[in-house]
Amino acid sequence: MSDYYSAKRLPVDPGQTGWLSILDRVPFYPTLEQNISADWVIIGGGFTGLSAAKQLAYKGGSGLSIALLEASQIGAGPAGRNSGFMIDLPHALSGDSYVGDLSSDRELIRLNRVAQRFAISAAEEYQMPDHCVDRCGKINASVDHNNQHHNDIYAKQLDQLGETYSMLSSDDMLAITGSEYYANGLYTPGTILLQPAEYITRLAQGIHQRKSQFRIFERSPALSFTRVGKHWVIKTQHGSVTAEGIIIAVNGHAESFGFYENRLMHVFTYASMTKPLSAFQQKKIGGEARWGITPSDPMGTTIRRINTPEGNRIVIRNGWSFDPSMQVSPARVENYAKSHRISFDRRYPALTDVDFEYSWGGRLCLSRNTVPAFGWVDKNVISACCQNGLGTATGTLAGIAAADLAMNRNTEVITYLTNQDTPSKLPPRLLRYIGANATIKFKEFRARKEI
Repeated sequence: MSDYYSAKRLPVDPGQTGWLSILDRVPFYPTLEQNISADWVIIGGGFTGLSAAKQLAYKGGSGLSIALLEASQIGAGPAGRNSGFMIDLPHALSGDSYVGDLSSDRELIRLNRVAQRFAISAAEEYQMPDHCVDRCGKINASVDHNNQHHNDIYAKQLDQLGETYSMLSSDDMLAITGSEYYANGLYTPGTILLQPAEYITRLAQGIHQRKSQFRIFERSPALSFTRVGKHWVIKTQHGSVTAEGIIIAVNGHAESFGFYENRLMHVFTYASMTKPLSAFQQKKIGGEARWGITPSDPMGTTIRRINTPEGNRIVIRNGWSFDPSMQVSPARVENYAKSHRISFDRRYPALTDVDFEYSWGGRLCLSRNTVPAFGWVDKNVISACCQNGLGTATGTLAGIAAADLAMNRNTEVITYLTNQDTPSKLPPRLLRYIGANATIKFKEFRARKEI
């Protein structure tokens, strides 16, 4: 433990996220330009930070004051850059077929549904549109029968768990997606499909409008925090907050402050969103207007078809890179956009005239032993970080649990998160860079048909 923590770097989010760009109206919040005080400061305005804010604001008592510091803009960071799948069932990215052992999978399902209920409740309370939190389920899709074994393994696990699913034929997949590319699929009804940037911005706005003691500051990255007597002083570029406690909700960026050093892996994934499809183009491919696909092999291509005020669009995501610096260049995003073009054309050869309007990268944080970085890390400082690539559900849970921990409450979610091991140490920097990227390339090669 230390009395002083300073960010040795600030993360960079490459490319323009389509999810935020297509929104009609996005609230803006002030930059912190003075010295203020609060009971609790939350660093980070994504799924974790805003879930913590809502829990604290509603359960912490009417007099509790909360300040949230967001380094960029609400919805512009990783929370507005993911694919928007809030999945209730096992979805371990480190394996080949998403499953773990039965007992841990049962517990995980139960807790994931806690996160889903939180999102559903927030959507109802803040009157979010249906497409923002869409309880339509998802499809695990395979492009050929040789890769169907991933779905077969998943189906056997779901049978043992007593969970509902449906197997889909190539004709079923064509009717849903309008693409002849898929050989089969496994549909599970419990997944929620989010418009992630819209959910995040409306969640922030809803809490802000209803709880006067909750303040949001954008473009106000926490640069350092120092222990002064019984309080912490959190400094930004133009101001500071003096607070009794801090919740760190910045995923892998926690390492930048010196927490969990050499224990967190920083990975980027990449996505592109098309321009709106014309009525002719939609008729040309047919299919349903809204659906979401995750690949049967975790290294394959994730794809969604969405409705927006401007029309129907397709979002495609694939490509992974391990970047310890937490920064990638615009050229890297452009290269992955080319890969997205190939993947898109394979699925929709009749739409080669449809251009991508947005391409971007998004940051993930993984631990080697796939555990969170959660709990007390100093006096009145809580880490709610490292979501292992599942930020929508796991990040929501971590935020709820962090707020409850701050209020000295004992809950099932806190017990689950604090009973995990500490993230294990990583190999030396050069070895981990070479090893992680080599592993990614090997897995992508093995899953090449699914990409």
